[in-house]
Amino acid sequence: MQKVRLMIAGTEYIISTDDDLDYVAKLGEDIDGRVRDIMSKNPRASITQAAILVALEYADEANKGEGSADNLRSQIQGYLEDAARARTDAEIAKREAERLAKELSALRAANR
Repeated sequence: MQKVRLMIAGTEYIISTDDDLDYVAKLGEDIDGRVRDIMSKNPRASITQAAILVALEYADEANKGEGSADNLRSQIQGYLEDAARARTDAEIAKREAERLAKELSALRAANR
């Protein structure tokens, strides 16, 4: 476990993490920017209120992202099922073509 220092809205936070330190630092920078943006647009907002709004933004993004991921998984599943049906149909068509080729050869041989 590693520690990383984050500065968010003028307050230092020391975070223990197993994640990449640069990744966590970038998250901290993003949160700091969002909190500062909310506070600059709403002078009456406290750091806590701004942090709650940022948390709500992140939760909203996560929920929407999860919904999009579920939709993509469903679409991919449909594509996989379509591909499996297409492979089966192709195999059936190949067998039918082979059968017809043999039948044609037999008919040609019989007519000679």
